[in-house]
Amino acid sequence: MAAVAQHFRPEHAIDEIADFISDPVEAVCFPEHRLRFRNDKAAAQVGLDTLSDEAWIGHFGRFIPFTGSLPQPLALRYHGHQFRVYNPDIGDGRGFLFAQCRDERDRLMDLGTKGSGTTPYSRFGDGRLTLKGGVREVLATEMLEALGVATSRTFSVVETGETLVRGDEPSPTRSAVLVRLNYGHIRIGSFQRLAALGQTDELERLVAYSLKHYYGETMDENGAARLLGHVAASTARLAASFMAAGFVHGVLNSDNINISGESFDYGPWRFAPTFDPGFTAAYFDQGGLYSFGRQAEAVHWNVVQLAVALQTLAKPDGLSAALDSFADSYRAALVERMLWRLGIATRGTHEDVALVQAMEQALAASKQPIDRFFFDWRGGDLRTNVATYATTAFDAFRDAVAPYAPTQPLDHRYWSGPGPCSMLIDEVESIWAPIAERDDWTGFYAKLSRVNEMSDALRVANSSR
Repeated sequence: MAAVAQHFRPEHAIDEIADFISDPVEAVCFPEHRLRFRNDKAAAQVGLDTLSDEAWIGHFGRFIPFTGSLPQPLALRYHGHQFRVYNPDIGDGRGFLFAQCRDERDRLMDLGTKGSGTTPYSRFGDGRLTLKGGVREVLATEMLEALGVATSRTFSVVETGETLVRGDEPSPTRSAVLVRLNYGHIRIGSFQRLAALGQTDELERLVAYSLKHYYGETMDENGAARLLGHVAASTARLAASFMAAGFVHGVLNSDNINISGESFDYGPWRFAPTFDPGFTAAYFDQGGLYSFGRQAEAVHWNVVQLAVALQTLAKPDGLSAALDSFADSYRAALVERMLWRLGIATRGTHEDVALVQAMEQALAASKQPIDRFFFDWRGGDLRTNVATYATTAFDAFRDAVAPYAPTQPLDHRYWSGPGPCSMLIDEVESIWAPIAERDDWTGFYAKLSRVNEMSDALRVANSSR
């Protein structure tokens, strides 16, 4: 048994619903365990930062259970719409819920895996994760967290010593197992499965569990509609945060939408170079269903599917009202997140909306890089690259932003540096290349340091963490 940190507080709340939402599974026994990334910042919030590397690998590479948490991993069951085609043959195919615990604010947290072996839902997959996939997820989640997006946090990456064959990247390639920390792994697809199977009693229990553990409420006759309202609000904010971050998730299927409103399960993600609504992340998204500019539409469509799944538990008026709230929540969140990234204080709804509209129009027309724009205009005053913005495309924005005041001084060294921290695909590939070629992780850790510097400069509030 691996040693457990003194302040770790294990939980097993999932026992309330485990009988109908999961299957006990075993982790694969890997030939090697090489710790490549441990998130001590996140670990400190759940009391695990003092674990030795050996103990860390014991829990997050060999999956020795935590005393007082789950005695055995659980693969979660769910259905889902994948590119709007309903699929009942999915579930945790290469991951499981490994443990639950309480964080420093007494919130229930899940530790779940990716690449931990086959489960009853693996179908024809090998249940593994490539090391490159693990590296990419670290980069995505660290960047998104720095930009104030509610996201799962990559907790651990352990290289596992296997060679994997993949059709969409050079093979054979190295393997890894990843652990992510977030508020829960209950998806819209979890509710869809129970509704499709006609398991109304279990559906009601899942609603009660979700209200209790994610929103601090108790179940009553309006519980299902209230849960839908919470999910509509939290996912609307998530979609708005994607736009402010310039991020494209790539696969916004209903089994990838977490009802806690956190982004997770990263595959073919990209950060958009410019404010191009048609920019897509996945090569297989040929119709642009999940393109940059359609992400709010995609998220809302999935929330509608949750309403459909809940219709046996709620009156139509209650569900409709919750769905109708999405648009207003999204618009308000979009303005708030854009002003946050610009680093300026609100001046009122009308002025703020006009500013954001002018900004989006200027970015779309000029094709100016998103990250460069927010860096140059931080605090609402153009600090560098003046000639770049001396075009008619920015006339309306310059006029709109002029009366705004900064929310904080620009005295952090990041703002006097050479330029913004970005995470475009070419750089991601350049970080991976030396790892693949000569096991050189210098660029990877240097990039994480740069992201942390930006995070510190932005002073990301931890109210969503």
